Amino acid sequence: MNRPFLPSTDGGSSPDASYVLSQLAWSGFSVLHYRRRQLVDRLVTLLTGLAVLTAVVPLFSILIYVGVRGLPALNLAFFTQMPKPIGEVGGGMLNAIVGSILLVGLAAIIGLPVGIMAAIYLSEYGRGRLADIIRLFTEVMSGLPSIVVGIFAYALVVRPLHHFSALAGGIALGVLMIPVVTRTTEEMIRMVPQSLREAGLALGLPKWRVIVSIVLPAAVNGIITGAMLSIARVAGETAPLLFTALNNAFFSISLLQPIASLPVQIYTYATTPYPELHRLAWGGAFVLVMMVLITNLLTRFLVRAGYQVDR
Repeated sequence: MNRPFLPSTDGGSSPDASYVLSQLAWSGFSVLHYRRRQLVDRLVTLLTGLAVLTAVVPLFSILIYVGVRGLPALNLAFFTQMPKPIGEVGGGMLNAIVGSILLVGLAAIIGLPVGIMAAIYLSEYGRGRLADIIRLFTEVMSGLPSIVVGIFAYALVVRPLHHFSALAGGIALGVLMIPVVTRTTEEMIRMVPQSLREAGLALGLPKWRVIVSIVLPAAVNGIITGAMLSIARVAGETAPLLFTALNNAFFSISLLQPIASLPVQIYTYATTPYPELHRLAWGGAFVLVMMVLITNLLTRFLVRAGYQVDR
């Protein structure tokens, strides 16, 4: 607000000196405050960029290093031949690649339905103490060491059958998938607007039909994301397989026999003193990393394609 002019001694008029000084001081303070905000903004932006580099640089360093060491080991024989006896050059990891695909597929068959159904119960029906207990156990299982799950599957399957098997390995990996699928799917179902449920109920549909026909299709992109993340989570697990599927130097797809897998094969080869096996181990590590990377990229593609179809 403008201050009034005070009459001067010579008959003219002049502005109030204190008002002018206060305006100058306020302008200087505003400039300093603006510059301080700019400095803080640039500092926070710099710290954010450094945090991103801290997270990204190790990841890309691992990918580049594994690629440099693993790519030279990849050829047609690596994917189509069995491992050679120790001391011979060449061979591949066909048994381990097929075994890993079989184990992850078996784990998905076991873990995905259980996790999705548990998430449906928690999001649509879980309002009491039982739901709180299930959520608590889900949180605990999410941080449970994988070797503990391996011991559990060993006691549950291996000891009664008296031998290691692909079935035991699939059960162990499936148990590891359940909490990831449950937590992700529950959050995705909760994000579905309540108005969609009310509209279905207003049309006279039973609640189970509303869930199957309205809620799940609306949350399908998030459910697929959770499923893919859980698959990527268990694809590289080694400890549970040491107690369940063990390993197999021969080609086997029997569910009741020990079976080879990429993580265990990599571990076995990496602990030997033979350079040729080290080379194959690096090749297997690169293939395993690419499997996880392709799974995540496929998840993004499916989710984006589903989102565009919904629009």
